[in-house]
Amino acid sequence: MKRFLIFLWAIIFTSCQGEQKKALEAETQESPNVIIVLVDDLGNADVGFNGCKDIPTPNIDKIASEGVKFTNAYVSYAVCGPSRAGIITGRYQDRFGFGRNPLYAPNDPNMSLPKTEETLAEALKRAIYKSVALGKWHFGVHESLRPLERGFDGFYGFLGGGHSYFPNKWVLENEYEVESQFEAYNVKLLRDNTRVEEKEYLTDALSREAIQYIETYKDQPFFMYLAYNAPHTPLQAPENYLKRFDTIKDPKRRTYAAMVSAVDDGVGKVLDKLDELGLTENTIVFFLSDNGGPEQHNASDNGILRGGKSDLFEGGIRVPFALKWPKVLPKGETYEKAIISLDIFATVLSQTKTPIEPKNKLDGVNLIPYLTGEKNGSPHEYLFWRKFDKSNFAVRNASGDKIIGLKEDITLFNLNENIEEDPKFEV
Repeated sequence: MKRFLIFLWAIIFTSCQGEQKKALEAETQESPNVIIVLVDDLGNADVGFNGCKDIPTPNIDKIASEGVKFTNAYVSYAVCGPSRAGIITGRYQDRFGFGRNPLYAPNDPNMSLPKTEETLAEALKRAIYKSVALGKWHFGVHESLRPLERGFDGFYGFLGGGHSYFPNKWVLENEYEVESQFEAYNVKLLRDNTRVEEKEYLTDALSREAIQYIETYKDQPFFMYLAYNAPHTPLQAPENYLKRFDTIKDPKRRTYAAMVSAVDDGVGKVLDKLDELGLTENTIVFFLSDNGGPEQHNASDNGILRGGKSDLFEGGIRVPFALKWPKVLPKGETYEKAIISLDIFATVLSQTKTPIEPKNKLDGVNLIPYLTGEKNGSPHEYLFWRKFDKSNFAVRNASGDKIIGLKEDITLFNLNENIEEDPKFEV
């Protein structure tokens, strides 16, 4: 009798679990898909929706024209690794000590995004999302720190902060053959945790993988973190992209333009795949750069903004940013109030049909009610930045007043009157 009761209890328990899972899956059927297209070291003025004339970006511009363009969009840090940490956690990276680019350290389980921080993929797993990371990881190289250990179901890309673009450069079999930081640029790519032989130009390979994963995950909500490393150095592009820019005489700018064009082609393929599968209407697509362009290094253009990558001036932290979600957001809108990349996490979590409470307190806010007109105020009263754990900092308020502290010097600008942060007109 006792054995029968145990057997009966097991059947009931299993049945209840199955019903709960079915109910949760039913709730999530209308949850939006999420794609973050993150590019690397793109200048603020290097997309069409921000006025670029010499590099056509029709597909990237489509995200803005079919959604919202932001004119006061920031990232939370002026260099790659910490900025990306802010995006993937929704929190200022200084809260968890991620104020520098992590070293390429395959034997160090602590050279990473701390395990105490919840990634967006980990949070969305609780809402039955499938998640994939493509391209640049930069959150740790040790086996315990890789994408599949941080909530992602799939990965195709590389673990460090940069990579060569041509397959003939990838001569190192694994991370343990790396003897210096820049040698990591030449390690073979990973699919999940397995090294693979790739034959395509890296940007094209990432775009190919993106459309394949959309096909794979089309029947359930998915999150795609599409982190192109272009147009980060080294400046490398194949002839089919270079020949589009014969009129650009500066060889660095020409190669840079070709790299941006390759990304734009990839974005177009992703958007076309969403259209083909009928997923466009309920897919949120974000586009942004991880920081401003390092103009002297990769020939990027930050326009009238002062400074560039690693600076706390606008050229280092203000980035091209667009968002579309046809089901909810109006087309062709321009949003002028200050927002920050930290808002992506909070925005996504607020839109899942199954309520998700973040593990940690978020610094970002849900942007949707501001973009639909439900809320009229500013998303943030203040935004904050630090640089490399030192006494360099910046703060701006919703009115456009910005304080920059560079060691002993403190300067005040009003960005509405002096977007160039010209010292002749400091307040």
